[in-house]
Amino acid sequence: DLKRRRETLEADVANKPASPKSIDPERLRAWAREQVAGLSQALKPGTPMMEARAAVHAFIPKIEIDPNRKVGTLYLPRDTCSALQAVFVRRDTSASELFPNFDTVSQVTFVPNATDATVITTATPGRFRVGDQVRIGVGREIMLVTAVSGAQVTVVRRYGGTPGTALVNGVRLSIIGNAALEGDDRPDPRFTTRARRRNYTQILTAAVEVSGSMQAARQVAVDDELDWQKQERVRELIRDLENLVINGVAPTANQQGGSTVRRTMAGVLSLVTTNAFVPGQGGIPAGGGAGLTDLNEGIINAALARVWDNSSSRIDTIVVNGGLKRRINGFLTANRLVTSAETRFRDLVSLYESDYGVAKVVLSRWVPADTVLLLDSSRIEVLPLAGRSFAYKPQASTGDREAGQVIGEYTLELRNELAHGVIRGLT
Repeated sequence: DLKRRRETLEADVANKPASPKSIDPERLRAWAREQVAGLSQALKPGTPMMEARAAVHAFIPKIEIDPNRKVGTLYLPRDTCSALQAVFVRRDTSASELFPNFDTVSQVTFVPNATDATVITTATPGRFRVGDQVRIGVGREIMLVTAVSGAQVTVVRRYGGTPGTALVNGVRLSIIGNAALEGDDRPDPRFTTRARRRNYTQILTAAVEVSGSMQAARQVAVDDELDWQKQERVRELIRDLENLVINGVAPTANQQGGSTVRRTMAGVLSLVTTNAFVPGQGGIPAGGGAGLTDLNEGIINAALARVWDNSSSRIDTIVVNGGLKRRINGFLTANRLVTSAETRFRDLVSLYESDYGVAKVVLSRWVPADTVLLLDSSRIEVLPLAGRSFAYKPQASTGDREAGQVIGEYTLELRNELAHGVIRGLT
């Protein structure tokens, strides 16, 4: 009997599947960030209740509700914070884009005329396929693509009896969709280039030093002078980190830094380059005032529309300085009614809701006076290097004093640069 049991166990061991391969920490960390980003997206206002419930059940192990204060606390898994930390001084991310479904006309003269021309030169070769249905600008005419040769496409005009629209140089051609033949071979594959984005961590540090007498003496409203100094230095470094997240600039060479070269991280203003808008240029309407640069609702809406058009992103955070925040508050001034019984006047806009989403209006003293930041918060994150969050590091004392330094190392991760925007040149 014992022999039979031993043979059974040996057979089970022999048939046991091989141990799984070790998990790549970086891939696991990227997966964790995607899941947390998915949670943020699922809990946004307007999400269907069932989807929100599913997200909570999938990600949140525990919720505590205080019925008296009417607030709740969500508990994430214990290792969430460490999973989201950067593990290298260089932070690499990849940003992919969908294949564009639009192009523009790139010719001035048309044969025989702009309404009947069937051979059209476009700005970007390779965006059209045979079978594409294409709309001209904002007109009603639909064209059907019958041949493609480089940047030239041959079309059937007024397809399906739609009314004609005249072509002009630069007009947008929007691809509605492609019609395939029954039983036809698969089309040629088309790809977009995945862009690799990188940013480096930056070390922030401040010295702390307290003499023995000061530490021993009784201070007003301070129980421990050393602890108070630590707290003040941390507050200063957090202030500097916020400034760097917005205005930081990375060097053009030797970005990795070292013992003789300081490593700096790039901020939002230096990373967002595609959706960079100026009043009165590139389809953005002019502003108000004598210089036509005063911020108005038309500028905000046009910029939100451009970001949405370029990336299908919904901006949920607008970051401005004090002066432009007052401009945004003024959007409602003309529509406010105050009765004679009112003793308090409120002039504040904290949420801006448009066709392109609901955005919090956030005040920051570090945004330049002529700039508005349009951000998708699900695609931007500030990360510490693993084990390098702000902390106090005591150091050897050479005299009658306590000495050390507060140190931390952080970077900004901006995913999908097209999902964010910046408006400059405002007053």
